[in-house]
Amino acid sequence: QVQLVESGGGSVQPGGSMRLSCDAVGATLDYYAVGWFRQFPGKEREGVAAITSSGGATSYSGAVRGRFEISRGGAKNTVYLQMNKLTTEYTAVYYCAAARRPWTFGHEIANTLASDIWYANWGQGTQVTVSS
Repeated sequence: QVQLVESGGGSVQPGGSMRLSCDAVGATLDYYAVGWFRQFPGKEREGVAAITSSGGATSYSGAVRGRFEISRGGAKNTVYLQMNKLTTEYTAVYYCAAARRPWTFGHEIANTLASDIWYANWGQGTQVTVSS
């Protein structure tokens, strides 16, 4: 088990950018694949981006591809989600999640975006509001 804490959420104007951080508390994310999910009011969580434990493969949902970038920080306990060209449709609660699984390839990590069942460790979520 690893405890995750998201930060970096808040309000931004349409067209703006925001970077979310996912920090592991008292542990490293060396052996964990990490995914970012979002949840709209009244809806289930949906995967938006994921990265393997090595950082060698990433995957994005069609809704965010070209706008978002997931990356691992130099410190081994942080994963980032850079969000660009935001529109009001990106307003949601964003969660990071971690799974200690040996996924290596892009298609493996892509599959994890289809359902949140692949991830056992979750942060509390951070609100992102895009509004003028």
